[in-house]
Amino acid sequence: MSKMADYDGPILEIDKLSISFFTRLREIPAVMDFSCTVQPGEAMGLVGESGCGKSTVALGVMQDLGVNGRIVGGSIKFKGRDLGEMSAEELRDIRGNEIAMIYQEPMASLNPAMRIGRQLMEVPMIHEGISEEQAYSRALEVVTDVKLPDPERILRSYPHQLSGGQQQRIVIAMALMSKPALLILDEPTTALDVTVEAAVVELVKDLGKKYGTSMLFISHNLGLVLETCDRICVMYSGEAVETGSIKDVFDKMQHPYTQALFRSIPLPGADKNARPLKAIPGNFPLPHERPPGCNFGPRCDYFLKGMCDAQERIAMVDIAGDDRHRSRCLRIDDIDWNAPLLATQSTQKTPPGRVVLRMDKLKKYYEVAANALFGGGNRKVVKANEELTFEAHESETLAIVGESGCGKSTFAKVLMGLETATAGTIVLDNHEIQSTAIENRDTQTIADVQMVFQNPFDTLNPSMTVGRQIMRALEVFNIGTSDAERRERMLELLDLVKLPRAFADRMPRQLSGGQKQRVGIARAFAGGARIVVADEPVSALDVSVQAAVTDLLMDIQRKNKTTLLFISHDLSIVRYLSDRVMVMYLGHVVELGTTDQVFAPPYHPYTEALLSAVPIADTKVQKQHIVLEGDIPSAMNPPPGCPFQTRCRWKSQVPGGLCERDVPPIRTLANGHQIKCHLADEVLSGMEPVIKLAAE
Repeated sequence: MSKMADYDGPILEIDKLSISFFTRLREIPAVMDFSCTVQPGEAMGLVGESGCGKSTVALGVMQDLGVNGRIVGGSIKFKGRDLGEMSAEELRDIRGNEIAMIYQEPMASLNPAMRIGRQLMEVPMIHEGISEEQAYSRALEVVTDVKLPDPERILRSYPHQLSGGQQQRIVIAMALMSKPALLILDEPTTALDVTVEAAVVELVKDLGKKYGTSMLFISHNLGLVLETCDRICVMYSGEAVETGSIKDVFDKMQHPYTQALFRSIPLPGADKNARPLKAIPGNFPLPHERPPGCNFGPRCDYFLKGMCDAQERIAMVDIAGDDRHRSRCLRIDDIDWNAPLLATQSTQKTPPGRVVLRMDKLKKYYEVAANALFGGGNRKVVKANEELTFEAHESETLAIVGESGCGKSTFAKVLMGLETATAGTIVLDNHEIQSTAIENRDTQTIADVQMVFQNPFDTLNPSMTVGRQIMRALEVFNIGTSDAERRERMLELLDLVKLPRAFADRMPRQLSGGQKQRVGIARAFAGGARIVVADEPVSALDVSVQAAVTDLLMDIQRKNKTTLLFISHDLSIVRYLSDRVMVMYLGHVVELGTTDQVFAPPYHPYTEALLSAVPIADTKVQKQHIVLEGDIPSAMNPPPGCPFQTRCRWKSQVPGGLCERDVPPIRTLANGHQIKCHLADEVLSGMEPVIKLAAE
C-alpha cells in the first residue's frame, strides 16, 4: 500500500470512542465517549493520572487491545479511513510504517541479541522492500538525526552497550525509519534523567518539524506537554474532560479537574509554609465503580447534588471564542474561574535546630573486575562518592539532587549502614557510624536513621497485612511490651499517615501506589526516626498523589522535628520542599546552599543546566535554553580535572586548560553558598537567571 501523500484532512480522528475489557465477571469500561482530532504536523498531548485510559486510547489506535479488549462504540479514523474496518494485512502495513509508537521502557522495544543497525534496517526492508544498502544509509541518516555520537559505531553496537538515553534515541530512530505520518509517544521520558529528558524532548520537537510528523504525546507531566505540544486533552477516569490549545487550557481552564491538577503541582511561587499545594481529596474511582453523572463529582469543589449526579452521562460542550476548546462540565458558567485559590492553611516556618548529622570528607569507592563477565584481569575502582562534606540540622529538609550515577543513593546506603565508607567520617549525635555495618548497629541507631524508598510496590511484603508489617517494625525497634500495645501504636501510626484504621487488615495488593507509600512512611517513622532518607519517594506516584504525600512528610516532620534528607531529580518538588540543596555530579558535591541561593545565580554550570532542563507547567515562565551535549561519563572512567568539564558550556572562560587538569576547590561565596568551580568571581556574578516570570 503506498502512503496516502495527497490526503490533506486530519491525520487522526477519534470520534466518541468507547473501549471495554471483558473479564469472566464483568465488562470493565476503560474509555468512554472519547473524541480527539490530530491535524497534519500537530502535536496533541494526552494528560491524566495512571488508570485514566491514556494508554488504552493509544492501543486502540494501534488496534492492539489484546484478547480481552474491544472497541464497543465510536470510531478511529486514520487519514480518513476507519481502522476498525481494515483487514489484518492492511493494519500490518500501516503499523510501524505509517503509525509508529514509542514506549515508556526503551529496552523492552529492542532485541538484546541483535545489533542496533540490523534492528533499524529491518523496518524499511520489511515495510518498503528496499535494498540492504539503502536501508543502511537511511539508518545512518536517522541515527545522525537523533544526535547520537559516532553513528557507525552505534550501528555496530548491541543495546546493552548504550545508556538509557541512547537506547531511547534508538527507539525514536526506529520509529522514524519509515517516516510515519503519526507518531504515538507513551511516556517516552519517564525512565530518563532530566537533562537527558530535555535533550530527547528537544529532539522530538525538531524531528516533528523536519519530518512533518503528527504526534500523540501521552504523559502525566504537564510541563513536558507545554514544551512539546500544540494542543492538549485532559483525561479523567476514561473520559476526556477538557481539550483545547495549550494556551487556552493552561491559562483559561474550564474544568474543575484541570484546575485541581494545576493546584497540586509545585509551580514557581508555591511555598510549603506560606502557599502549600492543594492535594485532590478522595481517590480515583475504579472503572466498574464510577459515580452517577460526573465522574469527578465526589472529588470536586463545585459539586452540586441533584445537578452533577442527575444525568447518566455529561456531554462535552464548546467554549465560545476559543480555538476548539471544549469541556465536560455542567457548571462552567456558574464557576468563577479567575477567583484566587483560597489560602490553604499556612504554617510557621520551623527554624532548624541543632546539628544532628555531620559528614566530613566521606568517600565511597568500589573495586570491580575490569572484565565483569569473567572476573579475571585487572581491578578497576569506581569512585561513587568523592569527599562529601555537609551538616544536617534537626527539623531541616536537605535535598540531594543529581542524575542517576551521581552517587546520591550510594551515600544513602553508607548512611544507612548497608555499605561502609572507604574514608571520611559520618557523625550521628557525636557517634561515628561510617564503619559500622547495619547488622552491627544498635537498635537505637537503626531506629534513628530510616529510609522511604522510591518504589512503594517493592518495599512491602505481599503476603502480610499492612498492620502486621508496621507491628513487625515496632517489634524490631523494641517498642511496646505486648502485642496489644504495639497494635495501638500501629493504629496511631496509620492515623499519622492519614490512612483509615481499617487498612490495618488489608493486604498490600488492595492499596493504590500512594497508599502503599504512606504505609512505607508509617513504617519508617515507627521507631521515632530522627533522620529519614527519602529516596525519590514520590517519583512513582501521580501528580495529585505527590502533593498529598509530600504534604504528609512535611506534616510529620513538623510534629517530630525530623531531619529529612530528600533525594530527588525533580527540581520543582525540591524548590517547594527543601530548606537547603546539595547538587551532586559524578560523586562530587558541586554546589551547596539554601534553596534560594541554589535557584538563583551565580550557579555551578551543572546546576544551571539542571534548572533549564526542568519542564514547568506555566505559560508565564521564560527559561534560558541549555541542552547538555553528550552523556554523563562513567564513574569507572571519570574525566581528568573537573568532573563536569566534558559537558560544560563555560569551559572556554577558564584559561590555560585548568578545567581539564585540576579538580576545582570548593569555594564559599556569600552567606555560606558553596560552589566547586574554576570560574572567576566576575564570570559567576555575571550569570543570568535561568527561570524568569514573564512581565505581566
